[in-house]
Amino acid sequence: MSTRENWGSRFGFIMAAAGSAIGLGNIWRFPYMTGSNGGGAFLLIYLGIVIGFGLSLLMAEMVLGRTTQKNPVGAFRALGGGAWPAVGYLGVLTGFVILSFYIVVAGWTLAYIAHMATGALSAPGLDYGKIFGDFVASPVEPVVYAGVFMALTCWIVVGGISKGIERWNKVLMPALFVILLILVARALTLPGAAKGVAFYLVPDFSKVTAQTFYDAISQAFFSLSIGMGTMLTYGSYLSKDENLPSATLTVALLDTAAAFLAGLMIIPAVFAFGLNPSAGPGLTFITLPAVFAAMPLGAPFGVLFFALLAIAALTSAISILEPMIAYLVDEHSLPRRGMTIVASVVCFALGIPASLSFGAWSGFTVGGKTWFDLMDFMANNLMLPVGGLCTALFIGWFWSREARHHLSNEGRLAQPWAPLWTFVLRFVAPLGILWIMLAAFLKD
Repeated sequence: MSTRENWGSRFGFIMAAAGSAIGLGNIWRFPYMTGSNGGGAFLLIYLGIVIGFGLSLLMAEMVLGRTTQKNPVGAFRALGGGAWPAVGYLGVLTGFVILSFYIVVAGWTLAYIAHMATGALSAPGLDYGKIFGDFVASPVEPVVYAGVFMALTCWIVVGGISKGIERWNKVLMPALFVILLILVARALTLPGAAKGVAFYLVPDFSKVTAQTFYDAISQAFFSLSIGMGTMLTYGSYLSKDENLPSATLTVALLDTAAAFLAGLMIIPAVFAFGLNPSAGPGLTFITLPAVFAAMPLGAPFGVLFFALLAIAALTSAISILEPMIAYLVDEHSLPRRGMTIVASVVCFALGIPASLSFGAWSGFTVGGKTWFDLMDFMANNLMLPVGGLCTALFIGWFWSREARHHLSNEGRLAQPWAPLWTFVLRFVAPLGILWIMLAAFLKD
């Protein structure tokens, strides 16, 4: 059996783990969630939740992986036995389900790069809502772009940890932040952007409701890649000499910085042109093209923006696919290259009905939900929270002493905060997760 790969450097691991966390959740979802929840108050609540228990769950997954040097199934089997491997299986399955509809939205970003570059979205008087609606309803074009995106993901994962995932994240993540900073600078120099900055940074707590807290908790899960085994798997390729708490904090800070900057880029730009920041998911693909069309040199900045989205989506997609491959390679000694190709083809096949649910198959519903909406609901409101809940309970109640020992590198690192970490995993995180699940089903 071949020796299991490891990250080539601390920087490579940080970039890969940050790439996993920084995805469409940061650049696409966070700004419209902030706009829909009143701006600054939502931002503060989100930051509090990331610090309050998001960071603890992120570290929990990483310590499980690094301790066992195994995939999610193998990690829970080695440390818990009994029924605990089911948590690992759930994580692998969750990532697979998410990726099958994630590639659809990611494909949209590739299409919009092309549309922006050719000037198709720059003509005056365009109905951007109709353009987007006609595009996603097409039975061919979105499927093709999803396939291209899946092929890119497959190609990188086939390369392995150091020569594939680490190598590309060391290029893509710095590029992402450079593009993000360029776009933030451009947004802040637009006339009227100051109103958007005030909306984004000055909290108005009169707009806070229970829904605000639910959305903030849900966003933290979605953004930090918690509950689907990605961080556990990435942690399993990490040296046991690494300062894991420090690395985890760095990843969380980079992820939060990306979300914050995305909001600082999009919301002031939307305000500058008198548009609605609470436009929901359409903020990215309907409202922002209108902003770029009205902006001097808008087409190049539009290309940069959708390239930013595509990079964020790609680095996350890589990490979502990896737990499935790690499971097949670790547990069944199957070849990485072949299994990556097979898993990618199956994932793409499941993505086809997700894409068609916006058009030809929109009439096919289960419980009133299209195929895309059903997979989204199941993954984000049931599978992810259950995975996070089980991980928190496992470490908080069944493996806390050993976890703290491994987290301290066998006693070599001081960790005066460890009792608080255990408390969060035992009580705070489970209550927050149960709230997500209950609120989601009551709302539905």
